[in-house]
Amino acid sequence: MMHVDLASAQWVKSSYSNNGGNCVEVSPGLTGLMPVRDSKDPQGPALLFPADAWQSFLSAIRSGEFGAL
Repeated sequence: MMHVDLASAQWVKSSYSNNGGNCVEVSPGLTGLMPVRDSKDPQGPALLFPADAWQSFLSAIRSGEFGAL
């Protein structure tokens, strides 16, 4: 299992987060990785995705690949 120190990570939420701030946060500052966490549990675990997989996911959302979300 990979360990990445996220103690100094800068977390951001989507500007579309208008539901009281409950959403996922990402930390785009790590080369090759995209950490993702639950904004309601900032001290909890983060998922680490390869940056290219995260970009593919975002592209699929934008193109409507998953239908209406």
